[in-house]
Amino acid sequence: MHSDLQRIARRAMRERGLLPEFSAAEMTEANRLDRALGALDSTIRDQRGLSWASIDNDDSRDLDQLTVAEALPGGVTRIQVAIADVDAKVPQGSALDHHAMTNTTSVYTDAQTFPMLPELLSTDLTSLNQGQERLALVVEAVVAADGQLQPGGGQVYRAVVVNQAKLAYNSVAAWLDGQGPPPPRLAQVSGLAENLQLQDRVAAALRQQRQQHGALELETLEPRAVFEGEAVSDLRLDRQNRAKRLIEDFMVAANITTAYFLQQRRFPSVRRVLRSPERWQRIVELAGTHGAQLPGEPDARALEAFLCERRRADPDRFPDLSLSVVKLLGRGEYVVAAPGQDSEHFGLAVHDYTHSTAPNRRFPDLITQRLLKAALAGRPAPYGVVDLTGLAQHCTQAEDAAAKVERQVRKSAAAALLRSRIGETFQGFVTGASAKGTWIRVVQPPVEGRIVQGFEGLDVGDRVIVRLDRADVERGFIDFSRPR
Repeated sequence: MHSDLQRIARRAMRERGLLPEFSAAEMTEANRLDRALGALDSTIRDQRGLSWASIDNDDSRDLDQLTVAEALPGGVTRIQVAIADVDAKVPQGSALDHHAMTNTTSVYTDAQTFPMLPELLSTDLTSLNQGQERLALVVEAVVAADGQLQPGGGQVYRAVVVNQAKLAYNSVAAWLDGQGPPPPRLAQVSGLAENLQLQDRVAAALRQQRQQHGALELETLEPRAVFEGEAVSDLRLDRQNRAKRLIEDFMVAANITTAYFLQQRRFPSVRRVLRSPERWQRIVELAGTHGAQLPGEPDARALEAFLCERRRADPDRFPDLSLSVVKLLGRGEYVVAAPGQDSEHFGLAVHDYTHSTAPNRRFPDLITQRLLKAALAGRPAPYGVVDLTGLAQHCTQAEDAAAKVERQVRKSAAAALLRSRIGETFQGFVTGASAKGTWIRVVQPPVEGRIVQGFEGLDVGDRVIVRLDRADVERGFIDFSRPR
């Protein structure tokens, strides 16, 4: 079954216009890369002595960023995010650049990962691996005691860094929550434990400040297949935790600072936006079923207040509500901001937000990195507004295609798990309702399928009981009907 899912994944990649393999020319280019850093000029700072650390998934090998913090007088904190200098190994116009520009993102399916760059780069030469000297772009931001980000106080510079500790979300979160021992590496790196605790406090202040302006704190659970040999044995939910929020908050701060940096230098940039939700009225209706009243026009602050109340009142079902809201908000997209233009991200409640912190796995971040390096060197922008507009549209489309591949393989894995349970009934809630069909997320096991009979009158967020009618592994179809 695992090999069948790999075949399904590769086929889904091709059907969506994505490349599942690297060409011979691309691999030849990768294999010829020099492992050395190369000549370091005076513009590259030596920051190898800082207590840099990465926090990622247990099995992550493509490490894009490191973080560190420094307390300043008056309760102010300087945070720094070191981002792998992928452009140093993947120059614009190269064969590897063409592959990255085609797929625009790494695709993470339950069966197989399809990296945007060969693993020789993404998990080695351009990965910020523990104990390895690496080139990086460092985004520095200044945070006031109340969590106010001060973009004008930040800066961007090139540096050589060393990851002092490769840490994992779950063990760091358990330690921060007082529910587990400190990861062993903390005791081996002087001052790292205290630095992570400082980072945790700053991240909480940043998050609280954004929430006051309407940033939405949502929690969605994506199931991942667990294999026993070739067979799918279970679906495991990947839950949010304190360490993940820490990294998210630092990345948001870095992306805001990056956008401000490029804007101040009159450079165009690729922004990530989430427009005002088109299905706001359904969000209002959904809130009403919980006894809450939202305004008639989209209001991020009011929505966040409602979400906070529901998280406190019913934490176990909050991920279900979050998923419904996410579906109604719609998907984000990439747009181009010419010098002086603003953009807005409804979900984050911020203006001028770019993607810059994951250049090993997202092409828009690699574009941003090249813009930053040109701005730092006093060179013209390597992309014009017209070129960036075309790339932004392509990145949005390719990212949507990648998400569909991931979802298709996830559904094939779920179908494999459920195919012996035809005729059983399940509880769930509606996650999508349109002319294209009505979709349901079953609570246990956490799978999504289509309601093919009895869907009339249902809308996103409605809770229903359904019967499993079909589980087609090859096509990833899971069909339910409502028992009469």
